[in-house]
Amino acid sequence: MSKIKKAIIAVAGSGTRLLPATKSMPKEMLPIVDKPIIQLIVEELVEAGIEDIIFVTRWDKKPLEDHFDHTWALENDLEKNGKTELAQEIKKIAEMANFIYVRQKGPYGNGTPVLSAASLVDDEPFVFVWGDDLVKSKVSFTKQMVDDYNQNGNLMIGVQEVPRETVNRYGIVKLKEGTMEIEDIIEKPTIEEAPSNLADFGRMILDQNIITVLKDTALGKGNELWIVDAIRTYVKNGGKFMAKKVEGGEWMTTGDPLNYMKAILAYAYEREDLKNDLGEYIKTLKL
Repeated sequence: MSKIKKAIIAVAGSGTRLLPATKSMPKEMLPIVDKPIIQLIVEELVEAGIEDIIFVTRWDKKPLEDHFDHTWALENDLEKNGKTELAQEIKKIAEMANFIYVRQKGPYGNGTPVLSAASLVDDEPFVFVWGDDLVKSKVSFTKQMVDDYNQNGNLMIGVQEVPRETVNRYGIVKLKEGTMEIEDIIEKPTIEEAPSNLADFGRMILDQNIITVLKDTALGKGNELWIVDAIRTYVKNGGKFMAKKVEGGEWMTTGDPLNYMKAILAYAYEREDLKNDLGEYIKTLKL
């Protein structure tokens, strides 16, 4: 069984729900306190032993690419001004992993990034991540998944319970009774047809079996190519695919203003240098 050393991160989205902030800045580069969303995701992957990170991008993602490159002028200026610790922190960003950039080609949909990077994950398992999904946990959720895979060899997707009235926003899974094995998975079902309130999110372990199915998957809801449709076909054809809940944490999406602000507050409250003053300030707000 191959060790998981590669990850594909889908970062070719427009971020329209966060306009105008995302007009000239990739949504994945929006800050969570003082780190961009995408850096928190990369740190999670690196903690899990991922060495090669493949970003599937588009024409306007250059600030993201620059973020994971060395900025020699900044690093030198920080060193000259005696800010050695900060200089080292900035330098480490470019050295966390091997970064590869691929332009997305193909139909719109969250399955397309996998096909765009398929030649770079030849015959090996890999992690697939959505670039605006954070998982805030004591132990990297990707590490939790990789450790599970190393023990059992199962393909899997992260899941979390959501309010019943919101199931039409997500892929919803149906589990085999008494297990975490997926029996069915439906992209954005109506509330009435949803088999549960267990939503999938952007953390998956996939392999060539899913890529093969995805290549023959027709466009689905909204005329998009959905990774969920490929997983569903794989399961219906007898493949084993697991759902995995976060241990000691939670999934936090950042794709809309409300959830983005919730994520900022959650991360800020974890910081010793911020939580007390922030808590006192929030008490003064007239809600």
